[in-house]
Amino acid sequence: MSADGFSSGPPPGAAADWTIDQGWENYAQAEHDVWITLYERQTALLPGRACDEFLRGLDALDLHRSGIPDFKRINEELQRLTGWSVVAVPGLVPDDVFFDHLANRRFPAGQFIRKPHELDYLQEPDIFHDVFGHVPMLTDPTFADYMQAYGQGGQRALGLGRLANLARLYWYTVEFGLLETKAGPRIYGAGIVSSRTESIFALDDPSPNRIGFDLERVMRTPYRIDDFQQVYFVIPSIQTLQEVTLRDFGALYDRLAGASDLGIAEITSADRVITAGSQAYAKAGGRLASAGG
Repeated sequence: MSADGFSSGPPPGAAADWTIDQGWENYAQAEHDVWITLYERQTALLPGRACDEFLRGLDALDLHRSGIPDFKRINEELQRLTGWSVVAVPGLVPDDVFFDHLANRRFPAGQFIRKPHELDYLQEPDIFHDVFGHVPMLTDPTFADYMQAYGQGGQRALGLGRLANLARLYWYTVEFGLLETKAGPRIYGAGIVSSRTESIFALDDPSPNRIGFDLERVMRTPYRIDDFQQVYFVIPSIQTLQEVTLRDFGALYDRLAGASDLGIAEITSADRVITAGSQAYAKAGGRLASAGG
């Protein structure tokens, strides 16, 4: 077994890079119907909540049509816009495989879709989370460059033993990030934008902290994988996020090696606090309600 819990090779039917054929022609109508239900529900909710970059990407890729998108079709537009493509994988993949795909402008996506009774929560990311949640942002050139830089940084972090810190950056940006706009915070993270319940919670609920993005602060902050987040980090712009990622993390990793984690709901004197949350939701015990995966 590898350090991240995977066997030494890909499963039967997968290529050496863990990719598989999407098998779009094998989806049943019931599976397409789940996509349509989720798509229509989210697109009715997201105007005024999702950032403009996400909404533009959603329009550019035309992800609705008759159901689950065919990767071959959406890759034609994605390649034209930013040089990225979506590749199907059989589920979660080893860290080194994941980073290699990102570093080469390939986004690995699961090809299964949740069942009708799982619309509001799914533990493992499915095709709706991966494609609806992630891929529209890859049409934005700056965010597309950020994702490639993250993949390259991941390859280095593996060698330096700092993967846990870098994973927090991904979680609090790509998955659960908010963007500061003149109209207030807007969603760009896939884990929020693909979840009806967290799309509301992240922006409207008084419980979580919302804090201005700071790279070292993010890398010292644990996260929730089983429920709504207790803190969201708000970036001033996609450009800022990209610029921060292109720096050499060597000195930062050295500091982190001697630093302790911050409490997940902690607010420090150095934080730029946008919202000091009540943490009422977490204190009440929370519940598994996020569809973001």
